Amino acid sequence: MLAYLKSKKYNLRKEAGITLKIGLPVIIAQLLQMSMNFVDTVMAGNLSAQDLAAVAVGGAVFMPFMMLAAGTLMALTPIVAQHIGGRNFDEIGVNVRQGLWLSLFLAIPIFFLIRNLEFVMYFLDITPEIIPLSQGYLDAISWGIFGVCGYMALRFFNEGMSATRPAMYFALIGVFVNVGANYVLMYGHLGFPELGAVGCGYASSLVGYVMFLGMLLFTMNHKPYDRFEIFSTWRLPEWKYLKELLQVGVPIGLSSTMEVTMFALVSLLMGSLSAVAVAGHQVALNFSAMTFMVPFGLSTAITTRVGNAIGKGSIGEARKRGYLGIAIATFFMSITAIIIYLFPELITSMYTQDAEVQRVAVSLLYMAAIFQISDGLQVSGYGALRGLKDTTVPMVVNFIAYWMVGLPLGYYLGITRDIGPQGLWMGLIAGLTIAAILHNIRFYLLTKNKS
Repeated sequence: MLAYLKSKKYNLRKEAGITLKIGLPVIIAQLLQMSMNFVDTVMAGNLSAQDLAAVAVGGAVFMPFMMLAAGTLMALTPIVAQHIGGRNFDEIGVNVRQGLWLSLFLAIPIFFLIRNLEFVMYFLDITPEIIPLSQGYLDAISWGIFGVCGYMALRFFNEGMSATRPAMYFALIGVFVNVGANYVLMYGHLGFPELGAVGCGYASSLVGYVMFLGMLLFTMNHKPYDRFEIFSTWRLPEWKYLKELLQVGVPIGLSSTMEVTMFALVSLLMGSLSAVAVAGHQVALNFSAMTFMVPFGLSTAITTRVGNAIGKGSIGEARKRGYLGIAIATFFMSITAIIIYLFPELITSMYTQDAEVQRVAVSLLYMAAIFQISDGLQVSGYGALRGLKDTTVPMVVNFIAYWMVGLPLGYYLGITRDIGPQGLWMGLIAGLTIAAILHNIRFYLLTKNKS
């Protein structure tokens, strides 16, 4: 890959610098948003086991809906990036406005759905005592869905413009608001009643609106955006633009949801083994999720850079940019794989001192070291395909990789063959590896002989 780039006398250092400049703020923003979930977990745990369980269950049920909405709205990034590359400035403003309409259309059904999910929790055989509190958490967080969807629409527009720092800054503000609002609403301060897990849901809603307001004010007042006339005219929803957003975005949303639910179902299957298996799995998965934020952030940069090149009509340039981004992501994940392989005991000791949990976590971290490269390759390869606005075939690939191979194989090895937690993770490795190989082959095929 690097030999190909060098053979074309490509300016590796300059392009790598641009990719990292775009991607680093996304990485930080994602880590900050992960920290909000960590704060929610810790503060709920300090109240009671019931509040902690309610936040965990409510969050797990809520997440697939949010991934579907976020993925769908992510279509704005490649669409805007391609229009910037082609200097079609008139098309950018109208796409942003239609993206905001789409955020509203997505938020309305999600609002009503998550307020009526008791039957899902009963179906999943959740402990009956915590279901009312979990639903209370969902009722509270549902009020914030409009702000969160609006924020994501504006965030993905800005990322398509290579402006990724605003999301980082507003995520940092969100962390402080989250801690303060949790303290007041969960624990009952400043005259508010002690709401526990329900207070955590209201705090998350408040964070969503704060971040949306910040991103809205930035977008409205950023002078370079004046030429797009985003807010200068009022236009009703237009099917021409909504259709493209849905065609590009829905497959992204479904792909993201499939990946998230694969990991969620593996966690549930761990629960059928033992509490120690669940705890060890959570340690290894949490650390892997943090390292994953780096290639995930870089994938946004890859999408933008590939999209810019496509907009200019240079598929050869898109190929080079995609390859370089994939190489950077893979290089980083190779380093994390070595670190995880060499220091699994040190990593687990940061999470727990329980010897049995550490034993399971260490064994799974060795496996996490194996799929680091696969994870980096699949998310960066998918990012390059998003830049081409090629999302439907990758969605099918993810369905095959995660749901037809990863989950069944994991169940067979982990449960049927009684290998245990390691068997379930073998399924994860297989799914991620297949997705990695096929996404990168597709990017190669779509851009070959076009230098």
